[in-house]
Parts: sequence; structure tokens; C-alpha cells
Amino acid sequence: MKIKKFKFNRVKSTNNTAIRIIRKTNYNIGMVVAETQVKGRGQYGRKWISSKGNLFVSFFNELNKSNLSIQDITKINCHLVKKLLSKYTRKKIIFKKPNDLIIDKKKISGILQEVIFAKGKKFLITGIGINIKKNPNIKNYPATNLHEVTKKSMSKSNVENKLKQLFQTNLSKLYKTK
Repeated sequence: MKIKKFKFNRVKSTNNTAIRIIRKTNYNIGMVVAETQVKGRGQYGRKWISSKGNLFVSFFNELNKSNLSIQDITKINCHLVKKLLSKYTRKKIIFKKPNDLIIDKKKISGILQEVIFAKGKKFLITGIGINIKKNPNIKNYPATNLHEVTKKSMSKSNVENKLKQLFQTNLSKLYKTK
């Protein structure tokens, strides 16, 4: 199964853009990537701080044939992002409920999942933010980035492509999509 990639320079949020694509096109599966987000969203209506050079992506897929709960899908998606991050560091990566990945007690990635109904179908949107080059300074919630963790510079497009490959390989068997 091939994931159609939609690339943008600037969006309000990749999840919002995925919702718009679902509603206005016939695509049932895709990936939205943006260089910058001006109103990135996090869990519980919080703002996702979107620093340039970091990865902002949302995958979307039809969910009608899935028997998995959203909690199970969250665990699977966190596992996939953890698997990706493990390609860059041997440091321990911890999953902090409901949707954060932590290295050295600092947040490196967050996932925002949303379910919508459009055209008589049920869709899952999985927004993923990964701090690659910068991390926000959030009081009482330390954050880090891949550059800081690995002491190496890395290509955002390389991280993006590896994430796409992981989702492309796992999506059909995990969510029972076409």
C-alpha cells in the first residue's frame, strides 16, 4: 500500500489540513507534511510549538474495517515513532501516556490522534511532531531534540522518509485498510 504525500510550506496544522483533504478529495489514505505550522495542536487543546527544522506530519487513513480501539492504535503509533527514534539513538525511549515519547526525562515527540466521519466513512488522523533541531522551553515540562540527544546533525527529510516507510509498511496490517 502506498501513502500519498501532500507537502506544504506553511499550514495552520497538519491535522487540520488532513481533515480538509479527506473532506474535499477521494483520498482514503495519505500523509500531510509541512515546513511550518502556525497553529499546531497538541493533546487536550494545548498548542504544539512548531519550531522550524522540526518534523510536523499527519497520517490519515480510513478506519471502517479496524477492530482496534483508539487506545490500541495510540500504542501502536507510539511504538512506530519509538522504533523510528531508535534508529538514531541507543538511549532509552519511554512512552508517557497518553501520547508523548521521552528521552532522558524530556519530551522529544508527541502524537495527536483524531477520529472524524466524512463521506459515510470513519477516518483516523495521526499527527506527529518530532523535535529534530530545536525544542520548546516549557515550564515544568522539559523537552529535547534529536540533535541534542545524538550530538549529530540530521536531515529532516531522512527522518520524514523513514517515518513514512514505517507507517506504509505497518498501516495495512495494523488497521486492516485496503
